[in-house]
Amino acid sequence: MFGQKFESKLKALGISVAFVTGLILNSQESYATPHPNLVVNTADVDAMQAAVSRQGRFRSAFLATKAAVDSSLKGPVAVPMPADAGGGYTHEQHKKNYQLMYNAGVLYQITEDGRYAEYVRDMLLAYAALYPTLHLHPKRRLGAKNPGRLFWQNLNEAVWLVYTIQSYDLIRPSLSDTEAETIEQGMLRPIARFLSVESPETFNKVHNHGTWLAAGVGMAGYVLDEPELVEQALLGLDKSGKGGFLRQLNTLFSPDGYYNEGPYYQRYALMPFVTFAKAIDNNEPGRKIFSYRDGIILKAIDTTIQLSYNNLFFPINDAIKDKGIDTAELVQGVAIAYGKTGNPQLLDIAAKQDQVLLTGDGLKVAQDLDANKQEPYVFKSRAFRDGKEGDEGALVVFRLQVNGDQALLFKPSAQGMGHGHFDKLTWQFYDRQAEIVTDYGAVRFLNVESKNGGRYLPENDTYAKQTIAHNTVVVDETTHFNGDLKIGSSNHPELLFFHVGDHVKISSAEIDSAYPGVTLKRTLALINDSDSGHVFAIDLFDVQSSRQHQLDLPLHYNGQIVDTSFILKGYKDSISALGKKNGYQHLWLKAHAKPESGLAQVTWLNDNGHFYTNSSLVDGKTELLFAELGADDPNFNLRSEAAFITRRKNVRRHTFVSVLEPHGEYNPAKEFTLQAESQVAGIELQRSDDLELIAIALKTGVTKLMAFNSREDFSAQTKTAFTFRGNQFVFRGRANLFSIGEK
Repeated sequence: MFGQKFESKLKALGISVAFVTGLILNSQESYATPHPNLVVNTADVDAMQAAVSRQGRFRSAFLATKAAVDSSLKGPVAVPMPADAGGGYTHEQHKKNYQLMYNAGVLYQITEDGRYAEYVRDMLLAYAALYPTLHLHPKRRLGAKNPGRLFWQNLNEAVWLVYTIQSYDLIRPSLSDTEAETIEQGMLRPIARFLSVESPETFNKVHNHGTWLAAGVGMAGYVLDEPELVEQALLGLDKSGKGGFLRQLNTLFSPDGYYNEGPYYQRYALMPFVTFAKAIDNNEPGRKIFSYRDGIILKAIDTTIQLSYNNLFFPINDAIKDKGIDTAELVQGVAIAYGKTGNPQLLDIAAKQDQVLLTGDGLKVAQDLDANKQEPYVFKSRAFRDGKEGDEGALVVFRLQVNGDQALLFKPSAQGMGHGHFDKLTWQFYDRQAEIVTDYGAVRFLNVESKNGGRYLPENDTYAKQTIAHNTVVVDETTHFNGDLKIGSSNHPELLFFHVGDHVKISSAEIDSAYPGVTLKRTLALINDSDSGHVFAIDLFDVQSSRQHQLDLPLHYNGQIVDTSFILKGYKDSISALGKKNGYQHLWLKAHAKPESGLAQVTWLNDNGHFYTNSSLVDGKTELLFAELGADDPNFNLRSEAAFITRRKNVRRHTFVSVLEPHGEYNPAKEFTLQAESQVAGIELQRSDDLELIAIALKTGVTKLMAFNSREDFSAQTKTAFTFRGNQFVFRGRANLFSIGEK
């Protein structure tokens, strides 16, 4: 139970280790047999104690954690008076403290070495002395309803409690009754009270902040033997079910496990959901929390994984773009899900995460990875329904594996609460591990105190949330719903259809509330031409209105323009912003063009070494505006990114038609370039009733014809026959791909 160094000292003094152990176990301040009951239970401890003596991933993780904690134990306990916002010293120190306490608590359970329990005890006693002296945090946002004491907002305080209550649970048996009473009365109970009855707006809120508070308070209820706290956490302060953990499970996730704010915040919200659920399952298995709402927690874990590409989450809404599947929240989620299901595909994700948790579930993951039980995780083409009933649009993902790894994301989903962007029907495209058609994500330097304390920057509202920052139609340079969150939250697109076939993956959606009197309808398809190896993304965007408007369709791209099929007119002496508001004020107008009627092509080179050409049908009255982000940004808060905007003025109805084509290769190291030019020679759109035809003429003389039936009341067995260029065609189902002119 002692460290090796201490045992050596005892032996040098001629004192039996067993004798001292007996004295301690019989004393009033004894180290009792540990019985944790939150995420780690007694059976987990027994298994982990046996595992650390055997070679493998778990032992390696244990030794690494032990070395890190042992190093920290050499320093003094630091519990500073709160002074800083996110990223500042005191903020970061309190974060380090809860992480250190948790790790030390786990090590105490595994090793039964009292040093770890003593360190956690001393830190908890320091917090018990500090917390009663605290008022609201000095860096809280004035007027906000979510202030903290240890941290600038109560969200962070709840995160602190989720970890700290586990730490206390892990070392509680080592404490005297006096020490436990001091910690509970001085700090744990006051924090639980502060986060519940003293923070009703946040605690009862159906939002990830409310989930964190409910999880911290509910877990405290189990450890402090306060069933009232558990019931309030599950059902809201008045226990009516209008708030609380179960309401959050019912409301924040769709039936497919999609979280309303998008994958970035789904990842963040996942930690309190899975951690509290694990605690509920350990303490009250009769609640069957992992079966609740058709297994919604396990669905949410899988959906979080599905909404990633190249190990990073799709950056919709307020997203930091470098967050991915290796985040602590999803590591915990994957381990817990594997512990419940034993799904070998989850081991594939765990291997990519390359992190082992010192928990019972973490042990199962580590041992089964050591035994090579993993199977490849399958990323699927899916429409993830949005809204608690699944009737508020969807987030659509198409996947292909053709000469690389392609993904097309289509976003006819709900607003996403306060973290949502005004980007109805936007899209993104990925190829060969790179983002090709991009989304900005959030304007925020997380935990960089010099950048507004790590909070969201003003340009998040003035640019990132505005419609022009996305790849969807802007009417009269105004933002969807006029930028009104309440209106946006009350309206959503309708998913018209979703179809996945071998050669054509296609989906369509529309919305008539983004602008008064305007209907926006978009159909996106990902085409796999197995004969030639080509991949095409086809975009049809229909706009109908009762009066004339200016229509802008931006495409934000990642790379360097290398060619256009028309003459660009640049600005040599000066440049100006594209507009004065709604995000336009942040875009420098660098060049413009007015191509002749026909095909307008823009080709750029991505850092992945491949070329991408966007080919659009234009009518001779269409303008192309080339813009670069950075105007009206005196503090350099925005990244320098590029877009080109297809503009059509004075129209009641218009259809934007374009095809995105990956092609070629550029290798500067070996000095070769292949197929730098697009193979698309022409595009044709034909419509007849519900039948729509998109013909892509290639320079080889072959035409690829995509046909689809847009009727909503549709059967997979429906047969469609048509004539094109004198040829007869027939297909069953929603869509098909044909080749014309092949020898």
